[in-house]
Amino acid sequence: MKYKSFLIKYGEIGVKGKNRYMFEDALMKQIRIALKDVEGKFFVSKELGRIYVDTDGDYDYEDTIDRLGRVFGIVGICPMVRIESKDYENLKKRVVEYVDEVYPDKNFTFKVDTRRADKSFPGTSESINAELGEVILNAFPEIKVNVRKPDVLIKVEIRTYINIYSLEIAGPGGMPVGTNGRAMLLLSGGIDSPVAGYMIAKRGVRVEAVYFHAPPYTSERAKRKVIELAQLVAKYSGPLNLHIINFTDIQLAIYENCPHDELTIIMRRYMMKIAERIAVENGDQALITGESIGQVASQTIQSLFSTDAAATLPVFRPLIGFDKQEIVEISEKIGTYETSIQPYEDCCTIFVAKHPVTKPILADIERSEEKLEGIIDELLEMALESKERILVKA
Repeated sequence: MKYKSFLIKYGEIGVKGKNRYMFEDALMKQIRIALKDVEGKFFVSKELGRIYVDTDGDYDYEDTIDRLGRVFGIVGICPMVRIESKDYENLKKRVVEYVDEVYPDKNFTFKVDTRRADKSFPGTSESINAELGEVILNAFPEIKVNVRKPDVLIKVEIRTYINIYSLEIAGPGGMPVGTNGRAMLLLSGGIDSPVAGYMIAKRGVRVEAVYFHAPPYTSERAKRKVIELAQLVAKYSGPLNLHIINFTDIQLAIYENCPHDELTIIMRRYMMKIAERIAVENGDQALITGESIGQVASQTIQSLFSTDAAATLPVFRPLIGFDKQEIVEISEKIGTYETSIQPYEDCCTIFVAKHPVTKPILADIERSEEKLEGIIDELLEMALESKERILVKA
């Protein structure tokens, strides 16, 4: 079957009440963006409760499904046959043709489920189910009816046109990107932060990212790894700005002037300060990190409290209650895992203390930071002035 149309199913958009059209329009925009570079011509449209993608001429089916399968807001992609004529006999003929072409092996059970939104169409949904079921059985006696647990559920929607479909390919769910503000992701080369960016983007937040680079302690390959991770996140979030900060001098100043058991916490606090500065300049309303409680010393509740105190923007931690295996499973699903485990160190692991404090007291941390007065502010401004920005596309 060479499908020419797709029914796009959405989930929670459907409960948005009077504002639903805004979310539908945002989803349609994201679909157009996702299909922009796919071979073929596509037309995105909607009617009450339905969004459609129609094609014109040849197109790449597999690539189309792949791109639609990464658009947040879509819960199902249904390849379908659309019939413009509402002639009842033509409908029966087309349903039989559909079953014959889509299911060459006729060893299955089925049920017809009709939705008759156009009440001018003759009959009732129940009578149409019965008549279409009868013509399918007459055409293919080896097929059996099972109204409770059919192998194949043949959907017939009688609306402006008639839609016939039985396949549903799962989408990622969530909300269309751009419907819930903007946030800045602190992106490292590890497993967690790309997953955190994916999860927040799934809630409709437009994401950009900042990466802290520490040459010569971290290599250009480590930087390239983070750019690759940003590209993988961008497959779902759409194009994002990646801000690269040279963090070496700031880290060395902290290393030389502050207690070594507090290094990680103090470095994280300055990362938060820098990320917040960039976020505010770019109109972002929150920060995103990949931390989960208790995973490492810098992720105890006391450590997170001390880190958060360095920022005024809210900090989103979508992985806060996840264990490592749960995070790994998501990273494998979205395709970031193999890149994340490449052995290129980031700046945090290079300067980690042998025995880091696990229950820092904020007042003690702030007193330690006083030793940086007259040193750190200038280094921070220099890092911001020399930052590199890359527009990352999937």
